[in-house]
Amino acid sequence: MSEYINNQTERREILKRLIRELHEGKTVEDVKEEFAALLRDVGATEVAEIEQALIAEGMPEMEIKRLCDVHVAVFRESLGKQVKPESTPGHPIHTFRAENTAAARVLDALKEALDELKATPGEAQLRQARERLRELREYEKHYLRKENILFPFLERHGFSGPSSVMWAIHDDVRAGWKALEELLTAGPGDDPAAFNARIDEIFEPLDTAIREMFYKEENILFPTALEKLSEEEWAAIRAQEPEVGYCYVEPGDQWLPATAVQAAAPSPTPVETQVKDEGLIHLDTGVMTVQEINRLLTHLPVDITYVDKDDTVKYFSQSKDRLFGRSPAIIGRKVQKCHPPASVHVVQKILDDLRAGRRDVAEFWIQMQGKFIHIRYFALRDEKGEYQGVLEVSQDVTHIRALEGERRLLDDVE
Repeated sequence: MSEYINNQTERREILKRLIRELHEGKTVEDVKEEFAALLRDVGATEVAEIEQALIAEGMPEMEIKRLCDVHVAVFRESLGKQVKPESTPGHPIHTFRAENTAAARVLDALKEALDELKATPGEAQLRQARERLRELREYEKHYLRKENILFPFLERHGFSGPSSVMWAIHDDVRAGWKALEELLTAGPGDDPAAFNARIDEIFEPLDTAIREMFYKEENILFPTALEKLSEEEWAAIRAQEPEVGYCYVEPGDQWLPATAVQAAAPSPTPVETQVKDEGLIHLDTGVMTVQEINRLLTHLPVDITYVDKDDTVKYFSQSKDRLFGRSPAIIGRKVQKCHPPASVHVVQKILDDLRAGRRDVAEFWIQMQGKFIHIRYFALRDEKGEYQGVLEVSQDVTHIRALEGERRLLDDVE
């Protein structure tokens, strides 16, 4: 066993060195012979772990992103010989793969529509290209499930570097979608030649990036995930997928792990299953201490007041710049008593409507001391739909109403 470990360690060091040499300017041909002697034993997980090790040692993730296509080209022959892990309809990996197959067809259809637009520009051709692009952008759900469900599970196993690289590529694809949409919205104008050249300039790298990601998922991400994640984790992933949604396909139901029944309910988080300290409050989607909950509520960018089903004030957030004064003395008081007599009938009407189900939300807005204040009342109902109280939310939206355009980054971040 020790000999195997030593050989494996040495092999990984050699592979890391060769990747560095590629980074420093050597070509694939320069290192091909040495790779040929090593690739025979390299698996998908080891490829991903090598990239992660480089990041841990200080190589910037964006550098790894730049090298990613080089890595795939070098490892392609070896990875292509691996037996793909089996999956069943309903398993998250099966769904990811089915979406990729469908997305490839949508990409083909978009390319065909763009070629027709370039050859015969017209309004009908523009509409067709826009529609094909709209269909392609549904693939966003595939990326969102990777980023917000699959990646977090992998990160709990120490697998984070390659997922960060993939996320950066997703963002490149999103930028390509947006650029192409803007171009198709503007149309060719008076310069069809420049319009056609711009289509190629945007679509060709977009098409390549999406198709290369198919390959990286199939040969690196998916095998690694199947190796690292347990059946219970896959069941939890499957239970969380519908909230994000799917593109082009609906998952089958043939895959039914032993834990599927438990996973159908809100899944306990790793914190819930691993942390046993007393004083933790288990919520539907997380675990916090009382101190953490209080801190969170006092830092909300809104003021909230909770009134229970018997119209008793039970809580209000004491934020630094509260819009309306509140005193702890109101806790336990009937909410009707917290308003001037002249407005009690309005408060009662709101409560009656919310309690009876005639409305779920009541909202008002006022101007006060140069601020534009938005006030909303939300009915709180249990899983049976029965009224359990009301949440009052007040927010100063003066700054929000004045916003225009976009700001994607902080002023001091480039």
